[in-house]
Amino acid sequence: MSMFPNKIASTVAAGLLLYGVTTFVTPVEAQETYFSSYAAEQYSAPPQDDFSRRLMDLERRIDQLDAAPPQAGPMSPPIPGSAMPNMQNIQNVPTTNVSHLMERIERLEAAQTAQSANLAKAMAEYEPPKKPTFKIGGRVHFDTWDFPTNTPGIGYFENPTTGDDPQNRWAFRRVRLETSGDIFETMLWRIQVDFADPSEPSIKDVYIGWDELPGNTTVLLGNQKRPLGLDHLNSSRYNIFMERPLVIEAFNEDARRLGLCAYSYSDDLVYNWRYGIFNLENVSQSGAYIGDAFQGSGNARLASSPWYDDSSDGRGWYHWAIAGMVANPDGDALSNAPHSNQARFRTRPEARTSSRWIDTRTIADCHWYEVLGVESMLNVGAWNFCGEYQANFLQRDNGRSDATFHGGYLQVGYFLTGEHMVLDRKSGTLDRVHPYENFFLVPDCYGGCGGGWGAWQVAARISYLDLTDQDIQGGLETNATLGLNWFWTSHSKMQFNAIYGDISEHAPVNGYTGGNFWILGCRFMVDF
Repeated sequence: MSMFPNKIASTVAAGLLLYGVTTFVTPVEAQETYFSSYAAEQYSAPPQDDFSRRLMDLERRIDQLDAAPPQAGPMSPPIPGSAMPNMQNIQNVPTTNVSHLMERIERLEAAQTAQSANLAKAMAEYEPPKKPTFKIGGRVHFDTWDFPTNTPGIGYFENPTTGDDPQNRWAFRRVRLETSGDIFETMLWRIQVDFADPSEPSIKDVYIGWDELPGNTTVLLGNQKRPLGLDHLNSSRYNIFMERPLVIEAFNEDARRLGLCAYSYSDDLVYNWRYGIFNLENVSQSGAYIGDAFQGSGNARLASSPWYDDSSDGRGWYHWAIAGMVANPDGDALSNAPHSNQARFRTRPEARTSSRWIDTRTIADCHWYEVLGVESMLNVGAWNFCGEYQANFLQRDNGRSDATFHGGYLQVGYFLTGEHMVLDRKSGTLDRVHPYENFFLVPDCYGGCGGGWGAWQVAARISYLDLTDQDIQGGLETNATLGLNWFWTSHSKMQFNAIYGDISEHAPVNGYTGGNFWILGCRFMVDF
C-alpha cells in the first residue's frame, strides 16, 4: 500500500472516530464554574478533564495510524476485523469529507483554547473576599378589589356583627424591601420586611445560612417558607394568579415560620429536595415565639423535572413533587397562655378581604395532624398546566372524633404572544418570564409613535376546599377564576382576576350557612 493512501486512511479514520464521538456521545453541556459566590458569574466552561481526555486520545490514535497500521505477522494472532478500519471503504471516502472532518477537529481545538483562556483569566482575576457583601432589592404590589355582588350570607362571613357587604378597596398588597449578601465564601444572609401596613411592618425572609456544602446543599436558619405547596413556594412575583389557591393558604397560612431547613439538588438537576423543622406560630410581627409547648412541625418535599427540553431553552418541561408535614400543636392551650393553639385552618376567598370567610376556628384537643400534598406541572410551549391536591388528617383526644380536611386546584395558562413559563430546576419552582418585546410607547423621529405590546397571558383556575368534618364546620368553598396578565417587562406587569365563588356547610352566622359572590381584582406590580 502506498504512503498516500495510508495518510488518507489515517486521517479519515481519525475523522470517523471524532464523528462517532461527537454524534453518539451526549454533548457536554456548559456548566457554571464557581470559584465561590464572589467569582465572576460570566465565566463558564465545559468539563475540561473530559474534553482534554477525548482530544488526547484522538491525537494518540492519529499518531499510531500515521506511524504504521498494525500488520499481522507469522507469530502474531490474527487481527479481528473490528480492530481495523475498512481500508477499502476509507479509500473510497471523498476528499471533501476528509477536509470537513479535519475542519471540525480544528474548531474543537480552537474552542478548547478559548475556554481555557477564559478559565485562566477568571482564575487570575479572582480575589478572595475581604468582607461580607451587600445588595438591595424589593417589590411594590398595588391592588384594587371590587365586590359587585354577593348574597347576604357573605356579608355576615365578612362582618359577623353587622352583616355589611364586603367593601371595595384600593390598597398596597406588598411594599417589600430586602437586603441580602454573602459572608465570605461559605455563608449567606437575607433580611426582608414588608411595609404594606405602615403601622405594623412584618418580617418575611429573615435568616442566615451556610452554602457550598457537600451534595449541592444549603442550610438556612431563621424565618423562611415551609416546604409545602408549590404555589406558596413560588415567589409572588412569578405566580399566574393574584392570590394563592384556597387549599394552599389554608394548610400553610402565610407559609413562613422560624425553622432550620436544608435545600439540595442533584448534579443533573433532575431532582431537588428540602427538609426541616419549624415552629407552628406565625411570628412575622412579633419576631419571637414564647411558650413552654414548642408546637413544632417536620416538613419535607421531593421534586423532580424528568423532562426538560434544553434545545428549546426550556419551552417544554414536566415537574412533579410530593410534600408532607407532621405537626404537634398544643391542643390544651388555655386562653391566658403566652402562645395559642395552632390547630386552626382558614383562608380568604382568593382575594383580599377583611375576614377569612371559611375558618375552622381553634380545634380543641388536637395534638397531632399530618398534611400530605402532591403537585404536577406541565409546560408545552406557550401552554402551562398545573394542579395540586392536599389532605389534612387530624387526631384528637378526650373522646373527640378525628377529622379530615382536603382540597385542590387545577389551572391552565396560555401566552397569546408566544412566551413560556420558566422553571427553576434547582428549587422546583417558577422563575421569571422574559417578554419577547417590552411594552413601550415613545415618539419616533418622523412625528409619529413607536411602541411594543409586551407579553399577554390568559389563564383559568378552579379551586376547592373542604374544612367541614365531624363537629367542625369551617365551610366548603368552590371558586372559578379567569385571569389576564400583561407583562410590561420582565420586572413589571399588570394582573386582572374575575372570581366567582360559592360557600356552603359553614357554621351558622346569624342563621346563614353559605352564599355566593363575584369579585374583580387588579394588581400593578414591579420588582427590582
